[in-house]
Amino acid sequence: MKVPEISVVILCYKAASAVEGFVSDVKQSLEERGLSYELVLVANYHAEERNTDPTVGVVRALATEDPQIVVVSMPKEGMMGWDLNSGLRAATGATIALIDGDGQMPADDIIRIYDALMSGSYDCAKTYRVGRFDGLKRKVISLVYNALLKALFPKVRLRDVNSKPKIFTRDAYARLHLTSTDWFADAEMMIQACYRGFRIIEIPTLFLENVHRRSFVRVSAILEFLKNMVVYRFTRMHELDT
Repeated sequence: MKVPEISVVILCYKAASAVEGFVSDVKQSLEERGLSYELVLVANYHAEERNTDPTVGVVRALATEDPQIVVVSMPKEGMMGWDLNSGLRAATGATIALIDGDGQMPADDIIRIYDALMSGSYDCAKTYRVGRFDGLKRKVISLVYNALLKALFPKVRLRDVNSKPKIFTRDAYARLHLTSTDWFADAEMMIQACYRGFRIIEIPTLFLENVHRRSFVRVSAILEFLKNMVVYRFTRMHELDT
């Protein structure tokens, strides 16, 4: 079977019916661009939520209607990072993009980062947020987080570490060894990319308001992020020499 030009991993945790419109927008963008693609819809769930969260049923219904959709759905053994990694492992495309499925990131950004990746000899392309409409609290958390990360990891010279979508070539993804199962996953990905010398291009985007649900990120996340960064800095950096 022919390898798709792009796999788009969409994180759908608790997105419920909102993911339907987003998937439709993603498909329209990819088809207008003329790319061969697969969509990997990640709908992992906590066991106690299996009967209360409709997301699994929504994505499985989408997959029955479209052979280009792959569903990853299993009881969670972690948080966002566990979902992220389970989706990336299922992707088969020549390039692999990652985006959240709640609609805060424009579907058209997938095409923009794909074209940016293909515009030169890049290993990775990603967005950085020049405008945010998700509240002052989230903006402050992001600013503090990025400042702390750059202080601990000076080779990370990115504008906005956590911004999605992100896209990697297949070869670049194979050089990553991601283990984080929580909110540190985005940072781990970009720390490894920067310290392994990936050629990365960033393009601007807008981060939209989430009209479907509250953010899962709280102010206390800064302390969790800081702990993860310190632990990674002093226990894991030797792995990047291999």
